[in-house]
Amino acid sequence: MDIYKRKSYWKWYLAAGGMVIISISLLYTKYIADRLAEREKQQAQQYVEAQRLLGRNETDTLQFFHCDMTFPLKIVQDNTTVPILLLNKAGQIEDWRNVGEDTLGKIDSAQLRIVYRKMIEAGADTIHVSQSTDIEKYVIYTHSRLLDLLRWYPFIQLFLIAAFIAFGYLGFSASRRAEENQVWLGMAKETAHQLGTPITAILGWVETLKALNEGSAENQDMLDELRNDVTRLELVADRFSKIGAKPELVPVNLYDQLEKCRVYMQRRAPRKVQFDFPNPNEQTPVWVGLNAPLFDWVIENLLRNAIDAMENGVGKITAIVYTEGRYACIDVTDTGKGIPSSKFKTVFKPGYSTKTRGWGLGLSLSKRIVDQYHGGRILVKKSEAGTGTTFTVRLPIVED
Repeated sequence: MDIYKRKSYWKWYLAAGGMVIISISLLYTKYIADRLAEREKQQAQQYVEAQRLLGRNETDTLQFFHCDMTFPLKIVQDNTTVPILLLNKAGQIEDWRNVGEDTLGKIDSAQLRIVYRKMIEAGADTIHVSQSTDIEKYVIYTHSRLLDLLRWYPFIQLFLIAAFIAFGYLGFSASRRAEENQVWLGMAKETAHQLGTPITAILGWVETLKALNEGSAENQDMLDELRNDVTRLELVADRFSKIGAKPELVPVNLYDQLEKCRVYMQRRAPRKVQFDFPNPNEQTPVWVGLNAPLFDWVIENLLRNAIDAMENGVGKITAIVYTEGRYACIDVTDTGKGIPSSKFKTVFKPGYSTKTRGWGLGLSLSKRIVDQYHGGRILVKKSEAGTGTTFTVRLPIVED
């Protein structure tokens, strides 16, 4: 199991834990809201009963309360949360509680419908109050503002928690990326430094051998090729030394630079690998701003990966160049084993590799070179198992 699979499992664990927290929060809030709703219903029923008691004749009331009307009045006055309207049969508001209406007295049917509609939209219920044989009233009540707020509470809570986690994750990710960048930068600088000493020594030995073999044309040819490879090592060291520093970009014909990469890689590829690249002499020049050594590194990484993906060293690598708006695009297609669609983005992460050897830095550094240093983009355009893969490199065109 690679590191990315472990990370994906941890994401699922965190998601499952988050769902458990959300469920518990919602269920507990619902429990409290239901209890509060039941209590408010009881308050409304107590209000109805108090209205019945207040509507009795004075004698019955005094006998019932031992000459004290404080209790039913207190029930009515103590309701400070539940919205209630007390209406008589004539459509008059005789009492109100917590509905935001400050006007008592007779109201017309239109106003009454507005008040009633607002209560109904808020989930109002109606209770019939019969105070005597000839007096009937109606109590309209709904849940309180406090209950509304309580029902929204878990969502507000979850939003704040999610925002906190998101900001924390972004901050952690930025810090981690900065730390990773410093690690790769330090590794690149150290690699360039370590390569410098043996390259210098090898150059000295090559010149010595050339002097000792002046009479042998065959040896001179081999030493020239060795000198070319050492020069290539110097270029590699120079590339590593430039990681982390903003490179200088100069206008370059994309076809010419792509052809140089093909020539170099074709000489070092298996003979059964075919290269189908556009001929610069047959194409209209496309000018882009490049740092040539770094751009070559990107293309060589793509070509090397394409060769490694071919079974038994047999296959074909095709490159095409086209434009999209203000960008020049290069599609590099191979006939290798392909990349799963789930790995299209993962292949550019540091440390990812399908090979038994290697650090998995090639495509990661290529992405840095294209995206950050050249203002372009590199991506997996398409891939099919057993058919091949197409990488696309997009670079800004230099205006004439």
